[in-house]
Amino acid sequence: MMESTITNSLSIFLSTKILKQPSRIITREELLISSGLIDSLSLVDLAIFVEESFAVRIEDTELNASTFDTLEQLTALIEQRRT
Repeated sequence: MMESTITNSLSIFLSTKILKQPSRIITREELLISSGLIDSLSLVDLAIFVEESFAVRIEDTELNASTFDTLEQLTALIEQRRT
């Protein structure tokens, strides 16, 4: 249950604040970076949102497609940091 709350928060933030498409649904597996959906500036905004919303630290070296490419990956990272 907690995982879906994190994923939902990330999806809503991305669709409303980054993409400016509030009705857009971003799935857990949708590629964010490698598909070109978000750019490097959006990635930084997303990292700041994650740090502020979930009280976890994101290293600059983690801002890449191997860590941040899907909501699933990002949710796992957040949960791992919170425990």
